[in-house]
Amino acid sequence: ELRQKVMALSPELKGTIQQLHAGHTRRAKETNLRQIMHEILSEYQSIASALATDNAEQAAEAARRLANHRIPKGGLLAYFPLDKVNTNDLSVLPAMNEIVEGSALKLADAADKGDLPKAASYMSEIMTGCVACHQKFRGVPGNSIHLMTPARKKKKKTVSEEK
Repeated sequence: ELRQKVMALSPELKGTIQQLHAGHTRRAKETNLRQIMHEILSEYQSIASALATDNAEQAAEAARRLANHRIPKGGLLAYFPLDKVNTNDLSVLPAMNEIVEGSALKLADAADKGDLPKAASYMSEIMTGCVACHQKFRGVPGNSIHLMTPARKKKKKTVSEEK
């Protein structure tokens, strides 16, 4: 069902989503979206700590890691509620991505220049983008039913072995 919904997306949106994925050089082998979100939160907290202690290098590096977070196993769409996998709902992704990752890169640039007050001003933009995306797409946080995790594979095998 997910595959059918993805195939029904507009060609423009499919291209945009492919570009978003291509812009991330790091891919997770087994890490799911919730775990990636924890990594992003950790980077956000690292930025806050760096700004609070006048550590421009740490702030810039953490912001770049946040902007280039790993793509989870199965890509992003596998974790979205099926009713949100449509051109209308997903068309907001590029703007949300720009708010979060674009602001993180602006923060990194400001930190590189030693302008920590300006760097700090991007923190609220990053969080605003995170919250907006979560409100739009996140149902109950957790793993996707569309991916086979090692635990689900084992459970499925056990059930089939009983037959």
